[in-house]
Amino acid sequence: MAQINKTVVEEFILLAFADLHQIQIVIFLFFLLIYITCVLGNLTIITVVKIEPSLHNPMYFFISVFSALEIIFITVTLPKLMDMLTGHNNTISFIGCFTQMCIFNSLGVTECYLLAVMVFDRYLAINKPLHYPTIMTHTACVGLATFPWIFGFTSILIQTIITTQLEFCGPNIIDHYFCDFAPLQSLACSDASFSIIFATFAGAVNILPPFLTIIGFYVCIIITVSKIKSKDGKHKAFSTCTSHLTVAGLYYGTVMIVNVKPDASYYDKYLSFMYTAFIPTINPFIYTLRNRDVQKAFWNLVNHAIRPKIL
Repeated sequence: MAQINKTVVEEFILLAFADLHQIQIVIFLFFLLIYITCVLGNLTIITVVKIEPSLHNPMYFFISVFSALEIIFITVTLPKLMDMLTGHNNTISFIGCFTQMCIFNSLGVTECYLLAVMVFDRYLAINKPLHYPTIMTHTACVGLATFPWIFGFTSILIQTIITTQLEFCGPNIIDHYFCDFAPLQSLACSDASFSIIFATFAGAVNILPPFLTIIGFYVCIIITVSKIKSKDGKHKAFSTCTSHLTVAGLYYGTVMIVNVKPDASYYDKYLSFMYTAFIPTINPFIYTLRNRDVQKAFWNLVNHAIRPKIL
């Protein structure tokens, strides 16, 4: 049997924002500012929650876990993008590409389910206030915070393994700033139909259930809060949910547009910027600007740090 020579792809070329080459330095500085702001902002929330005793409760525990997730999430893509923007290296190895894709999407699924866990916590606090302390023990909180990570990495690992079975013999140019399923599937030399169908199905399973869960719990919360006669009581109940609702709405809005569809498009990388970089960066400000407890704890720590020590 005659053997057909095939060129096996050993690396991929990421185009990133090559079409904007005239302003690469400006884009680099912009993403550097985004990255620094995201890391410092989320580290601040983690530190404040860790140090301030008044924030040692389930809601802020989940917020600190969410902040840690955001730091890892943005670190998977932005450092490599900034390296490419400085003209150092636009290539990524085959293994590196699939590793980045697996970790990035795993963290994305983790965030979807962690947002659902956070609204479940708010549901219990508002709808089951008397049973809340006995239900949301430290062990329960750790278990609920761990589940999204296990589910996210398990589901995406299966999807990644299926994608690695495709043959890549050229071309190897990805019109994106990180490796993702749709761009890679479009480069496959072999039939990618099953991989694409599975990716679409997995995308729906990974995104829609937590999304519908969030909607369901918020409907229950709204019904409960609407029965509260006191305006102050209604405001207090809603104030614990508005930050989460804002973050979830922004995240799911862009994720569902990009991922719950069968094919890739030129604008995906610009839409992806919203949930890979922009939203993780503004989340700390959403949680601090709209949360009086975090604001108070933050300024208490600042005042304690700058106040001269009395000998």
